[in-house]
Parts: sequence; structure tokens; C-alpha cells
Amino acid sequence: MTTQTLNSLARASSAYLRSAMHQPIQWHEWGDEAFAAAKRENKPMLLDIGAVWCHWCHVMDRESYDDPEVAAIVNQHFIAMKVDRDERPDIDSRYQAAVSAVSGQGGWPLTAFLTPDGKPFYGGTYFPPTDGYGRPSFKRVLLSIANAYKEKNGDVVEQAKMVESAIGQAESFSGRDGRVSPSIVAAIQKSAFKMFDPQHGGFGQAPKFPHPSALDLLIERYARTGDEDSRNLIVTSLKHMANGGVYDQLAGGFHRYSVDERWVVPHFEKMSYDNSELLKNYVHAYQATGSEFFADVARDIIRWMDEWLSDRERGGFYASQDADISMDDDGDYFTWTLEETRAALTEEEAQVAALHYDINEVGEMHHNPAKNVLYVRAPIEEIARRMSLGADRVKDLLDSAKKKMYAARLKRPTPYVDKTVYVGWNSMSVSAYLEAAKVLNLDEARRFALRSLDRILAQAWKTHPENSVEGAGLTLENSRLLHVVAYSDPKAEHREVSGLLDDYAATALACLDAYEATADLSYFKFARAIADAMIGRFFDAVSGGFFDAEPPANGKALGVLATRRKPLQDSPTPAGNPMAAIALLRLHHYTGDNAYREKAEQTLEVFAGAADQFGIFAATYGIAVVHLLQSPVQVVVVAGSNSQEKATNLAAVAATTFAFNKSVLRLTENQAVAGNLPPALAATIPNLPRLNSDEVFTVLCSGFSCQAPITDPAKLRQAVDSSLKTQI
Repeated sequence: MTTQTLNSLARASSAYLRSAMHQPIQWHEWGDEAFAAAKRENKPMLLDIGAVWCHWCHVMDRESYDDPEVAAIVNQHFIAMKVDRDERPDIDSRYQAAVSAVSGQGGWPLTAFLTPDGKPFYGGTYFPPTDGYGRPSFKRVLLSIANAYKEKNGDVVEQAKMVESAIGQAESFSGRDGRVSPSIVAAIQKSAFKMFDPQHGGFGQAPKFPHPSALDLLIERYARTGDEDSRNLIVTSLKHMANGGVYDQLAGGFHRYSVDERWVVPHFEKMSYDNSELLKNYVHAYQATGSEFFADVARDIIRWMDEWLSDRERGGFYASQDADISMDDDGDYFTWTLEETRAALTEEEAQVAALHYDINEVGEMHHNPAKNVLYVRAPIEEIARRMSLGADRVKDLLDSAKKKMYAARLKRPTPYVDKTVYVGWNSMSVSAYLEAAKVLNLDEARRFALRSLDRILAQAWKTHPENSVEGAGLTLENSRLLHVVAYSDPKAEHREVSGLLDDYAATALACLDAYEATADLSYFKFARAIADAMIGRFFDAVSGGFFDAEPPANGKALGVLATRRKPLQDSPTPAGNPMAAIALLRLHHYTGDNAYREKAEQTLEVFAGAADQFGIFAATYGIAVVHLLQSPVQVVVVAGSNSQEKATNLAAVAATTFAFNKSVLRLTENQAVAGNLPPALAATIPNLPRLNSDEVFTVLCSGFSCQAPITDPAKLRQAVDSSLKTQI
């Protein structure tokens, strides 16, 4: 009996790296050891960047990295490194820019060839195992690169210098580039309309990604202006997406993107960040249009996240769910043959399901033509007409069919769920859950969001006040945020990965959302401390704006990590700089501290001259501009101990309308005192008339002043709507 030898990735923490521990490649993790070996042996480096949810990463693993012949070539000629893009997005972003500059390609798996000091000189994405489709085999590429490094080393070094320069130019904005103007928001809107697909919704052609920040910006513009073109774009896009195969019609939740323009055939992996941001889209669309369809989709997204991406015991949101069970399928877990459908259902249920979801003998999947992606083809009314049944009967049959099909699907081998708890993605999910809970009155979603945030703050926010100077509070040296709370594999050693700009910005925003959901001042204090640490670690005090990562310790950086980046583009998560600006602007509203606003404005000015060129990819920047240019509207509900039901009704009225610059805060009489309020509110709220236990009123504050108290719900709605009518 032979014992399989494990490579060094057996010591890794990430699920993606650990999945390669059995490969014959002598893999290294990113670190000093790999770079030292490359320099010592004077070998080029092979860098693979991928993710556990990535279908083509697994394909290339099986076809090439599991192959002993490929392994022999790699081990002889290269020092091989594997990186998880979810664990180290700072590495991924820089080498993505490099490979894109060389080949015009980007994505995962990212395959890059580096000099021994980590400078990229060639790369691509997926390389096939044999020559074909106009692409050379991976073996041929490996041997050619190894030969070029030996025989044409001068050319390789020169190419590496050119590529490194290209990385430096990618999102490396060096100084303030103009005044922030409403015209930037208009330019992003114009770009969205230009790319809009009026037939199927969404932006551009195949493949189609959802672009949640762009949708949110357009929803807010419609809510504020009533522009019918914006409404049409929002409704068409969100309805087609939710009715398409890109949405899981049985379990809920969105797949990552659609390979076709109709949203029918998805890439089947499901990401927490897609679902958190789309959850906000559907909640906001419900606020803006009043359509229950959007509210139902929002609840359904939460149903899926609760069931599949939630640590119900400890709090926290998992990272992703894979597309596939093995290399031999492509979304087989999620797709259906007509025979499978009939086996799970009664004859009448199967007939309704086949009509509704367009299930036929021949489906949409090329690798298995009998497999159908479930998407809504025929509405209930049409099926009722075709089957000569009542609409209620068809609805009952369809509900029963969905439950039975989901139960049958649960018996299939289930795609892997990456239970890694990432700080930034968790904070985004916390914010989305709190938003949904506020608008849709979902108490359990609120409780789980707060429990998840509490876990992040307890495990990822590292503070050591005993090391700080007495009276000075926390310092940068002893207060920092991590990138990972917990890894998926319980056998993996936990590594401390430093938090990036995205982690700090998203967590500061989640803490502000939690403060508004609870009026618990500790969340506000966490938001302020994390934002202050973010400024200290990432803010460019010379030119403005935030770098995505801290400068290397002692000026020593591996590979191209010394390249400083100021992220502007959503890719696909909201970009770090506009998120940071939004957090600072919201803090300014609560504190009156002009330093927060000044840094936010300086940040937005860095990109002001170029943002409109990025179109919908700068949508979060557009949202930040709205936050900057619109006066904040804070609706504060103050209630006595016996008037909580009235307070709930007034808070619900205040939450009805959607606007980026509006917040709703509910206080008890005991909380409406200076010691329990942020500075700006402490200067106004305690000065209001005292109320008895049976009284409740609402105060609308804007521009650091408050209107007279309002007790009538209709007058409150009118006052809120009026305050939001001002345009930028």
C-alpha cells in the first residue's frame, strides 16, 4: 500500500489551497520561503491565483496540476505558488492588472509567470492540457517560458519592467483631479442607460453581471425624481434577473452571473457578496415602487442565506457555495431533466412545473443536453389558461412542486460551501440584513445580523488598550482589523491576515447601520474607532484618497505588493475609496467633526476628473457623491415606555421612502440624553420637550438642526418626502 505524499499546502488555512495539497506539484504558499527558493535556484515562478468556488480553477487543477507529467515540468523549471484570491485580494488585484496588460485577459484561474523577485512577465487565465481552439497546451507554454527565461533572460527582465509599470498605472491616482460635481452622477446614469438591455434587463450583452451598485444608484435617482426611464430600467432588470436561471428558483439566492444575455444559464457558484448587495437592491426597489414582487425576492434571498451561508450557532456569514460536485458536471445539482422532474412530482404538478420553468426533453446545458436550467417561462395566468384550471389551483400545484423538487434536490450530493468568514463580506451582509429588517419588519434577520457583527467585532477587531499611553486611548499600534474571522476547514490552522481598506470601510458602515438599528451607542463608538484606524493606516495625507493596503513593513514587499493602489472601480464588490468616503460622511453627520468630511471630500476629489470615464463601474463613487452633495436627513423617533407600538408605526412610516442621505433612529426616553447620543444629536435631541410614558414624537433633523416634533404619521410622511425633494 502506497502512502500519498502531501505538498506544503497541507499546512495552508484556505480551502482553495488545501484542495491542492494532494497534487504532485511542489506548491508553496505566498511568502518569503517561495521567493528565497526562486532566487537561490534562479528559477522563474509560476503563480496560480484562484478560488474554491471557481469552476475553471478546478478544471485546470484536474487537467494539468494533477498530471504527473505537468508536475515534473513545473517542479524542474519553476518555483510554484498558489494564492486564494478571496484570502489575498491585494495580491490578486495587482497580478490581475499585470496579466491584463500582457494578454488582455483577466479572471480565474489567473496563471502568471514571474521573475525570481516576483515581477510578472507573462500570463493568462485557463490553459488547456492539449493544443486546440487556437491555444497552446499548458505543457508547451511551460517549456517555452522556461526556455525563454534561460535563453532570453534580458528580454524577460525588460518585459517584467514594462508590466510592473502597467500595474503602477492601474488605479494609482496620484492627486486631486478636480471638483466633485453632480455631473459625475449624471454621467454614470448616462452610461447605465447606454448599456441597458431594454429587452432582457441588465447592462451590456453576454456574459451578464448584475452590477448592484449601479442598480442602487438608479433606484435612488428614481425614488427622488420619479423619472420613468429609470423606473423602467430598474423594474425590467430586477424582474428578469429574479425570473431567470441566474436566480435559484427552488432555494433562493443568485448565482454569480449569466453566460447569456437572457439571464437563463448561469455560472452556478453563489457568492455572499452578490446576494448581500442584490438583497439591498430588491429592498430598495420595493421602497421605491411599492411592488410586493421585490419584497418577496428579498425575503427569498434571506431564506437562502439563512439556510446555506449562515453560522446559526455563532453568527457570521459564510463566503460562497460551489457550482459543481465534481469536474464531471456543470451545475448538475441545480439543473433538471424532464425525467427527474416527473419522478419527483405528480403528473399534474409535473405539467405545471414543466410549463412554468420551461422543462423539456432538451434543455440548455451543452455538456448534458437533457439538463434544464429552471427559469420562469410562463406565468401562472398563462398556465391556468392552457390547462383550463383556476389560477389559485395552479399556484397551489406550483408551490407543492417547488417544495417537492427542492426536497428531491437536497438528496443529491451538495456543492461545497466555503465556511470561511471574511470580515468585509460579512459586514456587507450585516448591512443588507439590517436594511431588509428595517423595511420589511424582519426581527430574526435583525437579530442574526447583530449577532454576526458582534462576532466580527469580538474576533477581528484587535485592540490592546493596556499597551497604549495612559489617557491616549487606542493607537494604531494596538488597534487593527483582520481580514478573516474563521476558516472553512476545522482542521486548518488559523492565520491572521491583515484587514484591507474594504474590510475597514465595510465594517465601519455596518457598525453605523447597527447603531441606527439599535440606538446602542457602543456600535457608534466602534464605527468611529474603526474609521479612525482606517484613516491612520490607509489615508494618503499628501494627495488624498485611500490606499487599498498598508505599506509594507520596513519597506520590504514581496513581488509587486509595493505598488500602491487607490481602488475606484466596483469589481464586483463596492470599491474601497467611495465606501470609505461614505463612512466618513455619515460619521460627520453624527459628530459634526469637519475632519471626517474634509477627508471624504479630498478622497472624492482624487477621482473627480476620471470617474465619469468608468461609467457603471464607478457607481459606488456616484453614491458617495450623492452622500457628499445632499444634506443628511435624520429621522429620530423618541418614545415613552408605554408607547412602543406607536413608535414602531412612526419608524415604519419614516422607513418607507428610500434615499441614501436618510437615516432613521428610534430612541427610548432614557436614550434621548446627551450621554447616550453621538455628539451632533447630543447637541439637539436632549433639548426637546420631555415626554411622559404614553407619548411619542418624531423629530426630523437636517444640516445639524431639527424641526418641531411631529406626532401624526401622515404629517411625518409629508415632511420626510418634502425634505428629500432637494436635488443635486
